[in-house]
Amino acid sequence: MTAQTILFDFTVDSGKTSDSKQRQEIAKVVRGEVENVFPQIELAYQMSMEDGFFCVLTENKETMVTLRIFQQGLVTMNIEYYLEDGKEPLMSFDSSKRLENNLAKKLKVHSGQVLPTLKRGDVARYFPSSDERIIEYDIDALVYEERSPFQKIQILHSKTLGNMLILDELQNIAESDLIYTETLMSRGTENYEGKEICILGGGDGALLYELLKEKPKFVVMLEIDELVMQACNKYLNTICGDVLEKRSGDNYEIVVGDCVEYMKKFITEGRKFDYVFGDLTDIPITGAPVGEIWDFIRTILEHSFKILKPDGKYLTHGNGTACTESLELFEDQLRLLRPKVKFTTSKAFVPSFMEEWLFYQVSLA
Repeated sequence: MTAQTILFDFTVDSGKTSDSKQRQEIAKVVRGEVENVFPQIELAYQMSMEDGFFCVLTENKETMVTLRIFQQGLVTMNIEYYLEDGKEPLMSFDSSKRLENNLAKKLKVHSGQVLPTLKRGDVARYFPSSDERIIEYDIDALVYEERSPFQKIQILHSKTLGNMLILDELQNIAESDLIYTETLMSRGTENYEGKEICILGGGDGALLYELLKEKPKFVVMLEIDELVMQACNKYLNTICGDVLEKRSGDNYEIVVGDCVEYMKKFITEGRKFDYVFGDLTDIPITGAPVGEIWDFIRTILEHSFKILKPDGKYLTHGNGTACTESLELFEDQLRLLRPKVKFTTSKAFVPSFMEEWLFYQVSLA
């Protein structure tokens, strides 16, 4: 069951929308074309404004059409109706394009566009890219949803990507995303055999599962959210194997708790690692490195280098390569670290993110 929403946008010469009479003429043309699709459409409400016009048309009180005309020459129209499961939609993309084409001709527009139908209901289909563009996924089922003390946890099924972990409405990993984990760990470049490793976060278990294939001496994973691990163990075991089920083995241990507190404990004990992975929050999309998340990132960086061996490395994910400003802010934070560090980067197109992602490899200079 979904609400179907079809969005139309047109730009016309602003001289055609500069006064109330001209805007009424445009509304008349639009209504005439809409009536060809919905013959029983009726005017439910209209309002003239100093800088534009707005009206609502309805058919049988089920289909609603809203029209907005801006005096600057922008015309927007939304068609919305409820679609029961198993029923055919009232408008296909082809019929929507025909309506858009007819309106473009009648209004003599500069530009026009109709978007594919937005479907909103009991299954989420739309998630943001790293730079906050809308991405539509082929989601066909909500597999799991709970709220932990830390975040909203969802696992959704995509026809092409498999099961996807969504945390607080953001894509985290899917069954299709081995490239994400391999790029994070620089597989083929770094040698993990016989090494001691600390994973900060990593609750989906994918990084731990892949690292164990490299025959490390020991891996400790610090994850705060028990519910994330339970969900991924049940619904994403194709990427995490049985590590979230067993929780420990001859060469690994999963600790449930605050990674910062455990890092402080390691510092006190003098425990050192060859590699520390920051598999935690993404770099924030902000104009300046201020706020709670940036403070957290700085804490993680400072503590990580206190538990790394002198020749150790800190590896982490950054954000989408389109987020250049935020990535530069993160690199500025790396340059401020003392002792000084050096870093390299790598990139990978991550299927469930539907964009290229940047990863960092940081070591003492």
